[in-house]
Amino acid sequence: MLQLLKKGLLFIVISSILLTGLTIHSPIAEAVSARSAILIEQETGRVLYAKDEHTKRRIASITKIMTAVLAIESGKMDTYATVSARALQAEGSAIYLQEGEKIKLQDLVYGLMLRSGNDSAVAIAEHVGGSLEGFVYMMNQKAAEIGMKNTEFANPHGLDDHENHFSSAYDMALLCKYAMHLPQYREIASTKVHRAPNPNADWDRVWKNKNKLLTGLYEYSTGGKTGYTKRAKRTLVSTATKGDMNLIAVTIDDPDDWNDHIGMFNEAFEHYDMYEVKKKGTISGLTDSYYNKQVFISRSITYPLTQKEIKEISINYEFLEPDKRWERERSFPGVVGKLSVKLKDEEIESVPLFFKKGKSRAPDEAGFWETFQRIFYSSIGADAHG
Repeated sequence: MLQLLKKGLLFIVISSILLTGLTIHSPIAEAVSARSAILIEQETGRVLYAKDEHTKRRIASITKIMTAVLAIESGKMDTYATVSARALQAEGSAIYLQEGEKIKLQDLVYGLMLRSGNDSAVAIAEHVGGSLEGFVYMMNQKAAEIGMKNTEFANPHGLDDHENHFSSAYDMALLCKYAMHLPQYREIASTKVHRAPNPNADWDRVWKNKNKLLTGLYEYSTGGKTGYTKRAKRTLVSTATKGDMNLIAVTIDDPDDWNDHIGMFNEAFEHYDMYEVKKKGTISGLTDSYYNKQVFISRSITYPLTQKEIKEISINYEFLEPDKRWERERSFPGVVGKLSVKLKDEEIESVPLFFKKGKSRAPDEAGFWETFQRIFYSSIGADAHG
């Protein structure tokens, strides 16, 4: 964090990280047999356990989470795709499409996620991306947008037909975290059985989810994606919810993935709670009389913590130095500082402090940094855009 004092005003410029650390080291977690693994809390992204999480590895069919995300975000889920001969050439698991068949994109995504259909993956790619190659370009663009720095996609299904197709456990956790904020993805990933029309028979296709955690092994399972190829070995992304805690687990090259995921989930559910560090609303009890009861935060701060860690939480406030012109001109800034939460000495979250006297309503947090930057540059007589 860089602090800059200029013209009597205190400004804070902070850097953000995608997933925060402070990991657990439990007997169960230490026994995870995967070559790479990670467990995160879904909403905050806190890493609760990690093992070789940044190493690039082949990932098999958990690739299809990205394929599903792009299909859902295309806005074409109710349109019909025409199955090409190329789709039928995909090896491995299939939903047994027919060349020339017209099938709703939504059904293709169900076939992709529940049965891991490689033919479905190619049909989706061609329908959404115009071509398989065009879709792969979209996959890599989205990966960059999400922050998947150790990932490169070369196909929509995860087969070992390209050397430059890989990711990491960390990156796949990022992808799943992103996907779980899409309601349609959550619905599909949590479906145990789906029926789809079959134009070549008198009965519907019936697809049962391959995710055994979801279909019976684990009561708190909410979805995920399985994977396997000879080179990647067993890969698994899974999600679980108990109470108000949502977890994401990823394992790559793991011969005992079902048990490892259950073990990691149970360990986290046993030792962590979602703790409300600071409730949204007006901040009182400040030593600064000017700002006391005059500032507020727009959302509550909740974080996964152990009972021991709750005692190690500290809250810090940093403010702009009040300017006499604010009162004289009746012109007050909307954002006047930052509330930061620390666990021991590590900052785990920060939110803007909004001034009740400010003319405008509190902006969303995505616009907070832009607003704060504009105030900063204007104070030093510079152009924020260079």
